[in-house]
Amino acid sequence: MKNAQTVIDINERPSAGKLTTLSLQHMFAMFGATILVPQLVGLSPSIALLTSGIATLIFMFVTKFQVPAYLGSSFAFIIPIQMATEQGGIGSAMIGSLFVAIVYFIVALIIWKTGYKWIMKLLPPIVVAPVIIVIGLALSPVAINMAMNIPGTSEYSMLHFSAALVTLAAAVSATLFFKGIISLMPVLIGIIVGYVYSLAIGIVDFSSVLKAKWIASPDFLIPGISYDFTITPTLLVLMVPIAIVTISEHIGHQLVLGKIVNRNYIKEPGLHRSLLGDGLGTFISGLLGGPPKTTYGENIGVLAITRVYSVYVIGGAAILAIFFSFLGKVMALISTIPTAVLGGISILLFGIIASSGLRMLVDSNIDFGDKRNLVISSIILVIGIGGAKLHFTDTFVIEGMALAAIVGVLLNLLLPGKPQEAIDSTQEHVNN
Repeated sequence: MKNAQTVIDINERPSAGKLTTLSLQHMFAMFGATILVPQLVGLSPSIALLTSGIATLIFMFVTKFQVPAYLGSSFAFIIPIQMATEQGGIGSAMIGSLFVAIVYFIVALIIWKTGYKWIMKLLPPIVVAPVIIVIGLALSPVAINMAMNIPGTSEYSMLHFSAALVTLAAAVSATLFFKGIISLMPVLIGIIVGYVYSLAIGIVDFSSVLKAKWIASPDFLIPGISYDFTITPTLLVLMVPIAIVTISEHIGHQLVLGKIVNRNYIKEPGLHRSLLGDGLGTFISGLLGGPPKTTYGENIGVLAITRVYSVYVIGGAAILAIFFSFLGKVMALISTIPTAVLGGISILLFGIIASSGLRMLVDSNIDFGDKRNLVISSIILVIGIGGAKLHFTDTFVIEGMALAAIVGVLLNLLLPGKPQEAIDSTQEHVNN
């Protein structure tokens, strides 16, 4: 049912001029974060942009053009991709992405046949929130090293660190002191300001831009062509358990989005369809060489502010992203963003990831006077941040946040006492 304050509803099509402007707005809202992930893990920003557009169109088709959600690069997989790359090359990370997508398919199938309540019991906030905190804090050394050091070295540079601080200050200012669309694009604003400052202090190299063509194909990574298709147990346990977090994130986004547009997306088109769409987007992305996908909070924020919910606008943003990915000069310009600038924006982003885990605990009214909750969260945090490992064989190792996620689920299922289920808060959202 349409809200009284809705400007353009789900299936309404704006005029061509409005459609282009509103779609550009959505593209820029997701742009900074989507290109940051590939920069951090050694993938091509152009292929990340291309696959985000393709994944969004796939998601819209699977959800019967009822859900105005944009899919961008997932931050949850940064460390698993880095670790998988260290062990078997970037191809290993791409194969891992395919198996993450298969988990989505399986979960979507089970939800379709049995309903969604079981997954709320399996992934309550007391498990998911500490794992989210682990993801943010485990990434923090990456952000600090990028911000402080000369790229490719461990040598401290005040010049580079100043660029990181200017970037961070600009992003914080956009978040706190501006309203409307600007406040939803702190990553993009921070990168632009940091880039201009970096130009002024002379740490930007334009040689790649001069050599680049105006139109250029993204750097595809095709299994069996760009790399050998090899599956190892360690690869699977590095990547697959993180689906615990991203599936929970997906459910949360669907609930929030449903409240904004006054629809019940858990029931129609159904959680199974939205998860399947997310999984298919991630699968195609992995086949082409892009990072795993997730629905983007930035774009949900744009919907809330503009009250323009049209799927045509989201589809337009996806098409624009695909178009931009073939602009060789633009992609080369993106590659010249100094590491320090990316480090500065990462300080904020990775901190926000950790803080969102804390917020989930607060919003879910988790009682830490309950010893059961205290034990589960404590063990997850120390195992994840401490980098604990289980070596079964030389080629089968479970470690870090993957181990923390698995341990969290097992503790919640096995420890005595009544677990606090996510279904309570979910049902409240569904009923409102």
